[in-house]
Amino acid sequence: MDGDKRRFGFWNPTPTRHTPLEDAQGLLASSMIAALGLALMSSAGLVASGTAGVAFILHYLTGYSFGLFYTVVNIPFYLLGLKRLGRAFTLKTIIAVSLTSVITELQPHFVRIESIHPMWTAVLAGILLGFGLLGLYRHRASLGGVGILAVYLQDRFGIRAGLVQLAFDIFVLVAAFAVAAPFIVLCSVVGAVVLNLFLTINHRADRYIAM
Repeated sequence: MDGDKRRFGFWNPTPTRHTPLEDAQGLLASSMIAALGLALMSSAGLVASGTAGVAFILHYLTGYSFGLFYTVVNIPFYLLGLKRLGRAFTLKTIIAVSLTSVITELQPHFVRIESIHPMWTAVLAGILLGFGLLGLYRHRASLGGVGILAVYLQDRFGIRAGLVQLAFDIFVLVAAFAVAAPFIVLCSVVGAVVLNLFLTINHRADRYIAM
C-alpha cells in the first residue's frame, strides 16, 4: 500500500520542480478550462469574478471584445507580479491571460450553448474557473489581476488566496448592477462564492509542494 502511494507521487517529502513541458501543458490545459467557464458565464450574461468581472462589465457596457478588455485590465497587475513575485511568475501569468483571452474569443466558433439556467451556469462555471486557477497556481502562474495579489499575500502573509479574491469580487459584483438584472447579479454572486470556496479549500501550500 505504502509502495503504491510513493510510486504515484503521494507522500513525497521533498518538493520537485516542474519541467518546461509540464509548465506548458499546465498553462494550456488550465487556460482552456478557465476559458470554458468564462464562455458559460458569457452565454448566461453573468459577471465573472476578479479582473475578468471588470472586463465583462466593460464588455457589456461598450460591446467591445471581452478578450481585449481582459488583457488591458491586467497590465497594471503585471508590474506588481514582476516586482513582488518574479519574472518567471509574471511571464507565465501573461501567457495564461493571453491564452485565456484568445481561447475565449475563438471558443464560440467551436462551442455553442443554446440554453442553460443562469444559476446552474454560476455553479458549473465557478467550479471550472476554480479548477483553472488551481492548475495555474500550482504551476506558479495566475489569471492576472487580483490573482497576482492573492498569490503574493498568501506567500507573504499566509492570507488564503480565495479570501482575498472574495473581498475583491464583492466590489466587482456590486458594480455589476449597472449592467445586469438583480437575479443575474445574484447568480454571479453564487458563482463567485463557489469559485472562491473551491480555492480556499484546495489551494494550500502544504498539500502541493511541486515548484
